[in-house]
Amino acid sequence: MKAIILNATAWMIVPVMDAIAKHLSLTMDVFQITWARYFFTVVFTLSLMVLFYRETLVWSKRPKLQLVRGIILAFSTLCFFYSISVISLPKALTLAFVAPITCTALSPFFLGEKVGIRRWSAVLVGFLGTLIVIRPGFIDVNLATLAALACGVCYGFYLVITRKLSTSDNSLLTLLFTGVVGLAIISVFLPSVWVNPTPNEWIMMAIIGLIASVAHLFIILSLKYADASKLAPLGYTEIITNIIISYYFFHELPDNWTYLGLFIIVLSGLYISRREYYLSKLN
Repeated sequence: MKAIILNATAWMIVPVMDAIAKHLSLTMDVFQITWARYFFTVVFTLSLMVLFYRETLVWSKRPKLQLVRGIILAFSTLCFFYSISVISLPKALTLAFVAPITCTALSPFFLGEKVGIRRWSAVLVGFLGTLIVIRPGFIDVNLATLAALACGVCYGFYLVITRKLSTSDNSLLTLLFTGVVGLAIISVFLPSVWVNPTPNEWIMMAIIGLIASVAHLFIILSLKYADASKLAPLGYTEIITNIIISYYFFHELPDNWTYLGLFIIVLSGLYISRREYYLSKLN
């Protein structure tokens, strides 16, 4: 029960971060918002490690893989923040939900895992759900829609690399390393887009980083009490908070096609997760 509460809480507070990022996009560039997410994540994570987990402050055993992971997540975050500055939060998140499906599709090639016909079928059904949301040929597909989809695909790669790193580096070190890499990359572009934030905007920028840190920490703690495959379906609870916030603050609701696509994507993701949990019990 403790694992479920921690994991579900983590995913349900993430849309608050997304909503703040969407609000800030009215007055500042997405590069600056992404920079804030990484800067304050590094500040909070490093503080946590120095105060309570000093033994985790060691050098990575696989620094090249950590670098690649950080680059991919930085691009994924940038894509998502850009997408929600243009399209609705639920639509962007729905398209980003292809991440676990992408992870399953990539696992035979990068992790050497066997994926049977049932999970391959679920992967294909999941991508069908994304086509229903995008509806190419029926509505204009804009850059923000493609960015949301790119976010999900990149996050799928990110999950694959995270699996590989889980056997060598501790989770807090990985979180810090990822934050530092993302901060370094985004900082290169920052001078050309920087605007001086107001005190309230500084607070909101700090909250983005805090939520990112707390959510990741809760996920780390939840994995101490339950298997990842058992907790994976809880990631879809994010859409509940997402839709509520989107409607209340931005007066946005998904259209019927997005609901249908969301249902198909979530259903295929839940099936993949259930299948992986069943196979893990057999091995």
